[in-house]
Amino acid sequence: TWSMLSNKYFSTMVRIQTERGHEVAIGGPYKYIRHPGYVGFIVMVFATPLSLGTLYALLMSGITTILLIIRTSLEDKTLKNELDGYLEYSNKVKYKLIPFIW
Repeated sequence: TWSMLSNKYFSTMVRIQTERGHEVAIGGPYKYIRHPGYVGFIVMVFATPLSLGTLYALLMSGITTILLIIRTSLEDKTLKNELDGYLEYSNKVKYKLIPFIW
């Protein structure tokens, strides 16, 4: 995805990759929102049950989205505390997932 191409430190785990000289990603979709990878995942999580027409899976999509929102907040807290420059970045790029909303 675009976020993976724009962030060479993109990972499924929340950790500062000091061995790789971890820096804040500011290009691509990161210019507009802080967690574009989660946005792509949420779209996929909702698109699948909608295309299959299953309400049970749609319910699970809602639960998954809630958990991802919680993870986003926890990840922001970790990055602000541990990654140099992230606090300034988060002050500049205000939105976590949806531009002009949240």
